[in-house]
Amino acid sequence: MVKVIQGRPAEMGFRMPAEWEPHEQCWMGWPERPDNWRENAGPAQEVFARTAIAISKFEPVTLCASAKQYPKVHELMEHQTNIRVVEMSMNDSWFRDMGPTFVTCKGDSGIAEQTIAGIDWQFNAWGGIYDDWSLDSDVAKKIVEIERIPRFPQKIILEGGSIHVDGEECLLNPNRNPNMTKLEIENELKDFLGVSKVIWIPRGLYGDEDTNGHVDNMCCFIKPGVILLSWTDDEKDYQYERSVEALSVLSQSVDAKGRQLQVVKIHVPGPLYMTEEEAQGVVSSGHSVPRPAGTRLAASYVNFYIANGGIIAPSFGDRWDEEAYAVLQKAFPDHEVVYLCFLFHLRTLRLLTIALCAVEHLLEVRRWCDECCGWHAQVVMVEGGREIALGGGNIHCITQQQPVRPS
Repeated sequence: MVKVIQGRPAEMGFRMPAEWEPHEQCWMGWPERPDNWRENAGPAQEVFARTAIAISKFEPVTLCASAKQYPKVHELMEHQTNIRVVEMSMNDSWFRDMGPTFVTCKGDSGIAEQTIAGIDWQFNAWGGIYDDWSLDSDVAKKIVEIERIPRFPQKIILEGGSIHVDGEECLLNPNRNPNMTKLEIENELKDFLGVSKVIWIPRGLYGDEDTNGHVDNMCCFIKPGVILLSWTDDEKDYQYERSVEALSVLSQSVDAKGRQLQVVKIHVPGPLYMTEEEAQGVVSSGHSVPRPAGTRLAASYVNFYIANGGIIAPSFGDRWDEEAYAVLQKAFPDHEVVYLCFLFHLRTLRLLTIALCAVEHLLEVRRWCDECCGWHAQVVMVEGGREIALGGGNIHCITQQQPVRPS
């Protein structure tokens, strides 16, 4: 058993690193519950698989699957040398929210010279929107057991998607834990994450009902003092008021170092809505979030994963995809921005292959299809991001970075 530490991580020198700091690996789960993912999670599993493969080009990935799904996933990833598949029971696959928050410490932390640990927050399925989360609540414990690192248990309920840090003691966070005061929550976050400044975002992305508005769909740090904010120019869009509200708060805030925050806008896709066909593919159990046709999807380009040298971002087959790519590339000049794309032969509608390609490489893909297939391909960016959004999140929500252990 790993060591369970009772105490305040910050007092022992621990802090939560920024997501752009070096990673040892990425953790992901495997979707399967039919009352959340359409068509028995088949389409979502394809996107999860391609997301894992995309990330594995930049850093190792540990992909966790239930006993029922393990043989399938193991066979699927058999030739992916940078992906480890492990068996793990879970109710669903949102590892950002149910996994541990890793904290690191330079030098001797006083706990057997450990320089990394995992915070095990309380988890209640986003306020109890599902009847059973007993397996999900043990995911954080299992991950730290596998890695043989200490665990800091926490008393407050917190999902990883509700926080973003800049690595320099500043935190973004929406309101949770209604039985605690804002000051009490701030003190817990400061003591456990090693931050000294908390900035509260009033509301999350419009349509994000599953999580009550997680910050990772609304905005994030892209470097110390700089925030990427989901935005719309359409004043008639319900999102507009929320974006303006967040911009006002951020523009009037300073970070932990006293710097005025700089805000970079990235336009939201759509609006996008669940279709009748998509809704019919979800099995209604009475114990999960209803997903009727016409539901607005909480689709956001902010919900991406920062890998070691790469940005794995959602695309939605939307007119804003290319602009989002340009914004992200400018925001992360030292990273390669990767979109999830599917290639179809439009005449036969037969899936030829699933490819990982950047928007700027589409002409190269067309030339490859001309040479190898003898026909001029149309490249369709089928919504890899849309498929995850149908389940209530996106790429950042299904991933959890494990930082490199300081030497």
